[in-house]
Amino acid sequence: MKKSSPSKNKSNLDFQNNLFSILKERFESHPNRHKGLKWESVFERLQSNPDKVKTLLKMEESGGEPDVVLFDKKQNTITFFDCSIESPLGRRSFCYDNEALQSRKEHKPLNSAVAFANSMGAKLLNENEYRFLQTLGEFDQKTSSWIETPSSIRKLGGALFCDYRYKTVFVYHNGAESYYAVRGFRCSVTV
Repeated sequence: MKKSSPSKNKSNLDFQNNLFSILKERFESHPNRHKGLKWESVFERLQSNPDKVKTLLKMEESGGEPDVVLFDKKQNTITFFDCSIESPLGRRSFCYDNEALQSRKEHKPLNSAVAFANSMGAKLLNENEYRFLQTLGEFDQKTSSWIETPSSIRKLGGALFCDYRYKTVFVYHNGAESYYAVRGFRCSVTV
């Protein structure tokens, strides 16, 4: 088995510590998103879940600005959502899923929302989660975000996306193979 070099380990630790600093600052700047929860509890949970830290790093690097939005006492889990004001910049211009990507004959986007989320170890928000997110602020006022689409709609070629206009969450449909410069997707990860 190949050993990691000391410089690579230091680099990984630097990235992780930088991510923790970013997450802590965001956590403390938005207490309305996680009332009653202390950063120390979140930090402890993250330290014991390195795979989830990698997911959060990928969410951060692609512009998601993840933050804690749910604490389930019964399940003892903490859930992060992408909380960027607009749909994450590094995740726009993707069609919905790989089936849609493969169906395009020309002008294919670089990736699909579902595949990219899976590659990060995260999942797309569903409609209920998206609506919950909007109770914590006003997101996607200029952009839109693909959401998890029920299989009954997807089987017919469609996919759902949401945005927030006129103080209201709107849910729309499009062909799953469509993509736009102002449409991205938001993810969640539970630790």
